[in-house]
Amino acid sequence: MHETHTTYTLIDGRRVAAEIKKEITVRVQQRKAEGKKIPHLAIILVGDDGASQTYVDHKVKACKEVGFHYTLMRFADTITEERLLKHIDQVNTDPDVDGFIVQLPLPAHLSVENITEHIRPEKDVDGFTNRNFGSIVSKNPLLLPATPNGVMELLKRYNITTEGKHCVVVGASRLVGAPLSMMLAEHGRATVTVCHKYTRNLPEFTRQADILIVAVGKPGLITGDMVKEGAVVIDVGTTRVEGPQYKNGYTLKGDVDFVSVAPRCSMITPVPGGVGPMTIASLLLNTLRATELRHA
Repeated sequence: MHETHTTYTLIDGRRVAAEIKKEITVRVQQRKAEGKKIPHLAIILVGDDGASQTYVDHKVKACKEVGFHYTLMRFADTITEERLLKHIDQVNTDPDVDGFIVQLPLPAHLSVENITEHIRPEKDVDGFTNRNFGSIVSKNPLLLPATPNGVMELLKRYNITTEGKHCVVVGASRLVGAPLSMMLAEHGRATVTVCHKYTRNLPEFTRQADILIVAVGKPGLITGDMVKEGAVVIDVGTTRVEGPQYKNGYTLKGDVDFVSVAPRCSMITPVPGGVGPMTIASLLLNTLRATELRHA
């Protein structure tokens, strides 16, 4: 029988994101005082997906909090790809817009790759374009993918050493798992194992992790018996689970079964309130960086 590690530290993404927002607010006020350009974020929202609308509302609220300018452009889910690309061109060439995101997911008839690749890399504050993705392994990365960078920032601010540690990343998506594994190896100097849906005997790998990061969108995938005693666990997965037993008709669940995993950890992120707030904080940091790169 494994002994359990009942005293774990909760990694509070809300607190860290609030700290980052305060730091950004100070920098925006300094820019204002010096008569410099104020960061401007443009957001395109296609359709009326409830979750996307919520995420966009959070982003708009965050812009207001730190003193950024913002523009929200909404389009019906029937918009053609050609029309949408024309609107993206307008934002690309608008000298006042520093950062620019297209909220995902998009309706099925629109190609995510065509649309994200159409965003100018220096305005791509989600860090999705091939150029920004590739810059992860350069000595001077441009705009790092927002969610993975949020995870790296959490590790840094909780003084979690990655150098020489074995990090296991479950999920190899282009949005989180793939860029994060590159960042952990390149910037974090960790030994990285990437697991995905074709991995055989997943627990064999997860049990070896000093730092376990899970980003697949399968609620409760990781259970207590799959985690090494004293590991650090970062849960990126956030899935809306619906049911009449929940007050709002749904709840948010992570990829980690918190109840069985937490007692075995040294540190763990909750869902919600862990990685989620850090994604928006990273988006704000990227928008500030994009502004500083274009208008010193």
